[in-house]
Amino acid sequence: MPEDSPVQNENTPDTTGEQPRRARRRNRLIVLGAAGLVALGLGGVAVATTGPDRPAPTAVSLDAQSRAEAASRADRSARESGAPASPSASPTASPSAVVASPSPTKTAPAKPKPKPKPKKTTKPTAAWVDPMPGAEVTSCYGERWGTLHAGIDLALPSGTPIRAAAAGTVTQAGDAADGYGNSVFIDHGNGYLTHYAHQSRIAVTVGQAVKAGQVIGYEGATGDATGPHLHFEVHQGMWNQIDPAPFMRARGVDLGC
Repeated sequence: MPEDSPVQNENTPDTTGEQPRRARRRNRLIVLGAAGLVALGLGGVAVATTGPDRPAPTAVSLDAQSRAEAASRADRSARESGAPASPSASPTASPSAVVASPSPTKTAPAKPKPKPKPKKTTKPTAAWVDPMPGAEVTSCYGERWGTLHAGIDLALPSGTPIRAAAAGTVTQAGDAADGYGNSVFIDHGNGYLTHYAHQSRIAVTVGQAVKAGQVIGYEGATGDATGPHLHFEVHQGMWNQIDPAPFMRARGVDLGC
C-alpha cells in the first residue's frame, strides 16, 4: 500500500476497494487449506471467517465420508480384479515350516531261541538180565524123576529170542550132546558160565564177545525136549551146575523159582 494512503480500520469506509480484495485472498487461502486437509485425510476442520463481509463458519466433516468412499473404491476394485478384499486371517504355513514326523521304525520280532533238545540218556544195561523176559517157568532147579534137573525151564512160543544173561565170551556154540540139543556157553570171566540149551537156531559163534541182553539164539525143542523152551543153567566152573534162582536173584533178576 502507498505510504501516503490513509490508515484504515474496520470502521473506516473502504473507498479504494482494498478490503474486498483482501477478503477474496483470505477465502482462496481457506479453500486451498481445506482441500489440503481433505487430501491428507485428517479430521474435520472448522473454518470460520470474521467480519461483516466474511462468510459464516462452516463445519467440514472429512474423515467418515472420505474413509467410506475409499473403502467402497477399494472393495469395488478388489471384486473387479478377483483379488481378496483383505488378507486371510489364518496364515498359510510355508512348506519348510511343516516338519513331517518320522515314521516309526519297524523292528522284526526277535525269533525265539530254540529250546535245547533234551539229551537222550541211554539207560545203562544191567550187569545181569533175564535171558527170556516174560516167559512161563515150567520147571525149577532140583530133583525131577529121580535125577537132578540142573537148570530152570522157561517157555514161550518157538522162535522167541534168547538173550545173554551177562557180558562175556562165547566158549561153545552147537550141539552139546547129553540131550541138550543146540546150546551156547558164555564165560563171564569171574569163574561163572551160563548155558542156554534146546535152541532152534544159534546166532553167535565161538570166541565172540557178547553184551548183557544181546540176542544169542532162538527158542526151540532140539535135544531131549517135550516142547519148545529154554533150559537155562549157571555153572560155577564148567559142568558144575548151581541153582540159577538164588544166583540171579542176588544180581537183581527174579526168574520165578
